[in-house]
Amino acid sequence: MKIISSKEVYQCNLFRVTEDEAEEPKGGFHIRRSIVRHAGSAVMMAVDDRKRILLVRQYRLPAADYLWELPAGRLDPGEKPLQAARRELIEETGYRARQWIKLASFFVSPGYVAERMTIFLARGLTEGEPQPMEDERIEVGWFKGKEIARMIESGKIHDAKTMIGYYTWKARKG
Repeated sequence: MKIISSKEVYQCNLFRVTEDEAEEPKGGFHIRRSIVRHAGSAVMMAVDDRKRILLVRQYRLPAADYLWELPAGRLDPGEKPLQAARRELIEETGYRARQWIKLASFFVSPGYVAERMTIFLARGLTEGEPQPMEDERIEVGWFKGKEIARMIESGKIHDAKTMIGYYTWKARKG
């Protein structure tokens, strides 16, 4: 596919929206889409020495609810996913990690959103003071893997990145 036009129609501090057209040079197939352009996100699956997983709970306006989820945050301009993961773990939870392992990288909703999330396993944790952003009110909680599995199965965890992170971690450790 070849992009034949792209026009920005909206921009805010989190993302921008473009209207794009593309066509297949040989086959004549043509597609037009509005695309949410996002810099990407880093997700942290912090696991302590007792094999507990750190989740955060915060109000998510689009979901109209408080959600338990893996900590995550947007990549700043020029930042790599691992750099963002290190920064965001400190900001949201106060924890620092000595060991980082990439677990998964995926597109959130590739039909109209150009956001890639990268999930990192964070180990060797040391506690510190959180540094949340002005618009964040974050509760931190530790959960055993079995508790998270039950929360997913019972519908208490609705967040896709948390489900992907948990099941990827579980598959790798077993």
